Amino acid sequence: MTSSVDAGRSAPGEGPQRAAGNRRKWTGEHTLAWAFLAPSVLVFAVFLIYPLLYTVYLSMHGNDIVGNPSTFVGLDQFAEMMTPEFAKIFANTLLFTVGTVAPGVAGALLIVLLLEARIRGRRVFRTGFALPFAFSVASASVVFSVFYNPASGVLNGILYRFDLPPVEWLTSQDLAMWSIILTTVWMNLGYGVLVLSAGLGAIQPDIIEAARIDGATGHRLSWHILVPLLGPQLFFLIVLSTINALQGFGQIHILTKGGPADETTTLVYSIYQEAFATGSANFGGASAQALVLFLIVLVCTAVQFGVIERKVHYS
Repeated sequence: MTSSVDAGRSAPGEGPQRAAGNRRKWTGEHTLAWAFLAPSVLVFAVFLIYPLLYTVYLSMHGNDIVGNPSTFVGLDQFAEMMTPEFAKIFANTLLFTVGTVAPGVAGALLIVLLLEARIRGRRVFRTGFALPFAFSVASASVVFSVFYNPASGVLNGILYRFDLPPVEWLTSQDLAMWSIILTTVWMNLGYGVLVLSAGLGAIQPDIIEAARIDGATGHRLSWHILVPLLGPQLFFLIVLSTINALQGFGQIHILTKGGPADETTTLVYSIYQEAFATGSANFGGASAQALVLFLIVLVCTAVQFGVIERKVHYS
């Protein structure tokens, strides 16, 4: 009769054969995985890694009249940015980012919470508030350029009705940036309403009904129940809006072209001016500014993930 010990023993050579089979299986699975990942990795390398490395290369080289890299200059391009003009550009970028993200997210949240009230036609209102998302940056900027026209614009026409003097919305150093901020907030409002409406629709009705039964109504229901449950959507919207604001370009180029007196020149628009505007081909200086922008986006995103995400409740 065969003992249990003998039954558990492997036949001679079975252990190495099994190990070899496992290695072949492991190799085959990893080869298949890399075969599926290869197209994505190739696209990622060509359109992200290579441009980033080439930007670093350009930032450390001077260039000739047509923009070809020439002599190695090290960190001189970055040192040349330490000027009052660049400080003003950085301040404009900060103002534009804060001025568009904060009211854009807060405005979308307010609209969504107001539309949560049981009123007739709220779907129609929700669709109407989401319509700005259908406009491209170029078309929205052209529409607002008509509104801001000092001679025949809609806004100055309203002021004329109240016997008020016309306003130079896009040529005043005090108002130009705020006019662009208003345009950008309107453009981003529709997307914010869509994201937060989707998040609100995903909340279980039983939770809201239970809160109402417990006496949570009005602002108490909105602030203590709905807003915390909308945390993931708000966090996503804040991060995405910040990145988009730091990269804003189209509305500035169409409405003011960075003027008046560089009052609306942000970091992205300064990069465009260094590299392409008015026949310029200072790709080295533009690349240095692009790396600074990359670091700003990276730091802002890391801070938001480190601070805001900790307060987000994922249900």
